[in-house]
Amino acid sequence: MNASAEKHVVAAVDDDFRVRESIESLVASAGHIPLVFASSEEFLRSGAPESAICLITDVRMPGMDGLELQRLVKLRNPHLPVIFITAHYDDEIRQRALSQGAAGFLFKPFDASDLLSAIELALSAPEED
Repeated sequence: MNASAEKHVVAAVDDDFRVRESIESLVASAGHIPLVFASSEEFLRSGAPESAICLITDVRMPGMDGLELQRLVKLRNPHLPVIFITAHYDDEIRQRALSQGAAGFLFKPFDASDLLSAIELALSAPEED
């Protein structure tokens, strides 16, 4: 990363510690500032929805799921791109997430380069009014 490149806060929500650790390392290696959370509720309480430039979230988690998190985040920060990751193939959930404005939808295990590409694509997408 070149020294003049802007660093962005990229938040991730996943109930699996190993996934959070992996995303945290990957996001940092791409030159962004990672913030990771074990639950949707923890993320919403943190203030990160306002400071993050991108959100990566699991679909299925205890408590609030990723689709509900997406809905609430869009109320607080309508321009925040949301990328979903999931280990469960469910085309109905995928379609619902995308129709609600998801910037990406990846299945676990995902390739690191696919997630980085999804983040960069979300960051380069023009904001909608």
